[in-house]
Amino acid sequence: MVRKQTKHRILILGASGYLGSAIYKELCDYFRTFGTYFSPKKDYEKNKHFFQYNVEEDDIYEILEATKPDIIISALRGDFYAQTIAHAHVAEYALEHQTRIIFLSSANAFDAYSKYPSYETDKTLSNSVYGHFKIKIENMLLRMPKKQVTVLRLPMVFGSNCPRIREIKQLISEKAPVEIFPNLIMNVTLDKKVTQQIHYIINRNKSGIFHLGSTDLVHHDDFIKEIISDLNKNKVALKHVYTTNEDRYLAVLPKYNRLPKHLQITSQKVLEELRK
Repeated sequence: MVRKQTKHRILILGASGYLGSAIYKELCDYFRTFGTYFSPKKDYEKNKHFFQYNVEEDDIYEILEATKPDIIISALRGDFYAQTIAHAHVAEYALEHQTRIIFLSSANAFDAYSKYPSYETDKTLSNSVYGHFKIKIENMLLRMPKKQVTVLRLPMVFGSNCPRIREIKQLISEKAPVEIFPNLIMNVTLDKKVTQQIHYIINRNKSGIFHLGSTDLVHHDDFIKEIISDLNKNKVALKHVYTTNEDRYLAVLPKYNRLPKHLQITSQKVLEELRK
């Protein structure tokens, strides 16, 4: 039986979501881990470590006071304006209590740049509403003392039961076309690799900006075609989407904050894990 390490009290915002729940499962055997959930479910209601939280209606302070975390991991989803206010309150609490914040950001913080992959110290710039939102939260948090903030920029995250795989399966079952982007060059990662990386970052007290994508780059269409061929041996309808005439990069690569070899991943390893 695994003994809990009581040195950290961790609150995961959005712990009922796809990535949030994976992070909770990774950390709960090692730390005093709490989480928030949105939709009422008996599993969460019975669990005294889970708190119902509606980002548009509820005050995060009540949950912060109840859990007294020294690390807050934000995997929140929902209305961008409400999230911005919630993160401002989290930042205020963190400053007052010397709490660390780990924020899950996105490669979309760079989606205005298309000619090359992005590294940790590159200037963020986005053309999308989602990317703009992520940059706004990043900038808010990065004004805090450096040791208190860790920003994790993620590419597309896959896993055996992730939303993207579920969507592809559904489209195949409905005989509907699956969208692929032939000109998009990206990197990818695996849900359980992200959770291991977060665990390491907590244990080693790491802060700063981390790019947690695969060490190699892939074309979106090639990668999705491989997933489809593993899921279905019959011919699947594909919808080719060309957003530009030339190759477009949306990839986050590490240059400065590299993690140990066993915590790195390749796109091929992601595919191998999905086949299991």
